Parts: sequence; structure tokens; C-alpha cells
Amino acid sequence: MPTSFSQNLRWLCAEAGPIAQTCRGIGINRQQFNRYLNGSGAPSAHNLRRIAKYFGLTETELSAPHAEFCLARELQQPQSSSSGLLPFNRLFQNQARPLRRFLGVYHAYFCTPTWPGQILRSLVQLRAEDGLVVTHTFEQATSGDGSIRQRGRYHGLASFQGNRLCMYETPRHAGGFLSETVLMPEHPQQTTYLQGLTLGVSARPGQQPFSTRTVWVRIAERTSAREALALTGAYPKASAKLDPKVRRLLGDQPPISINTQTP
Repeated sequence: MPTSFSQNLRWLCAEAGPIAQTCRGIGINRQQFNRYLNGSGAPSAHNLRRIAKYFGLTETELSAPHAEFCLARELQQPQSSSSGLLPFNRLFQNQARPLRRFLGVYHAYFCTPTWPGQILRSLVQLRAEDGLVVTHTFEQATSGDGSIRQRGRYHGLASFQGNRLCMYETPRHAGGFLSETVLMPEHPQQTTYLQGLTLGVSARPGQQPFSTRTVWVRIAERTSAREALALTGAYPKASAKLDPKVRRLLGDQPPISINTQTP
């Protein structure tokens, strides 16, 4: 088993990308994983099951003779029109462990073309479900004269790649666009303030794409859901209700609209 298994595992890792990323996805020690790769050790039944689940294979397939294993992989590729998406799908598998310290509820702050001169505060939850980390975002804002009312609910998936939290979301109901957020903590073990960039679509008519800085602030566990929701909305940049550190991290640069019209 170790000889065929290690050859098959090396083949899979060559397709999957960096070994360190694969180890994080499986949730296994790098030194231990190297023993499996070089054939000096065999995984326990528990670890074999985790490895098989990560690569979307059965335990029997992982242990098949290497020539048969390679042939089976080659024959499977043309049968699935989505085979080219498998590396992308794996970005979200088994993320509960690497993203464990980020799980929780946050207020997210950013600027959009819909609310010029203001900062929008939304509510975001990161929750583990079956090895995936799912995201739920709620945002609301109303202009002073009531002429603009914005409500949005989004859901998506998160992945930890290159020491960055990457999140992809789409509206829960009508929509079709995909927004992307990439965040990083100020320090490796600090998750109170996260900052990064969001690429999204404006809520204004025409749905203009834009890119903007974003800052997330973790919400204390003692804060109720109702209290957290009540704080969402659009605030003037100079509002005393906003954390001064959030304003500093966001800076003065307005969101950048992306012109999609052909000249």
C-alpha cells in the first residue's frame, strides 16, 4: 500500500498546488504528510478517510496500482465538463479548520457609489458547515429624505489562501452578480480588525461595478443580533458613531467605479 498510495498521492498533489495548502485543507501535519508522500509511512484509517474526502476519491481508489490510478484519472477528465473547475472547488473544501479563528460575526465598513460621502456598515457572519465556511451578509440603509432605501441579503463561501481570507458572495434572491472580498488581519493572530478590498456591484440603477477598501470589526459575543442589526446603515464619514480606527483604515480614497461601457 505505501508504494502505490504514495505515488498516487504525489500525482494528486502535483495537480492540487502547494503542499502546505493541501495540508491545511486536509488538516494534517506537514511532516506527517511528507512521510506519506515519500512512502516511509502509511496513514491511519482516519487520516486516509480525510485525504480521500479532500480529493473527492474513495479510499480504494487512493490505494489502487499507480498505472491504473493514472489511467482512471485520465479517463474521467473528458467525461465531466466541469473537471476544469475542480481546483477552484477545492479552495472551499475543508476550510473550517484554517478559518476557525475567523468564525463569528462582524460589522463590515466600506464606501459605495450609491452613498457618496458616507460609510456603509453591514453585518457579516462566518459559520462552519460540513467543512465549508459559509458567509451570510445583511445590509440596509435609508437616505435622510427616504428617497433611497437599500436592503440586501447575500450568502457565499470563504477560503483561507496565502494568509488571506477570500470571500465570494451572491444575492440570496434575484441578482446574478458575484462579489469578492479579500481580507488580511493586522497580525497573524489578531482577528478584531480585518482590512482589505471588495469588488462588487453598486445598488444604484445600472448596477455599476466598483472596487473599494473595506474594514471588518469583530462584534463582541455579548452583543445581541438585534443590537448588531440596528447599527447597520449609511453613516456620514465624520459621524461620531463610527470607530475612529475604522475611518483611518478606510482612508479618504472614494470607491473606484469600473466603466464597462465600450468607448
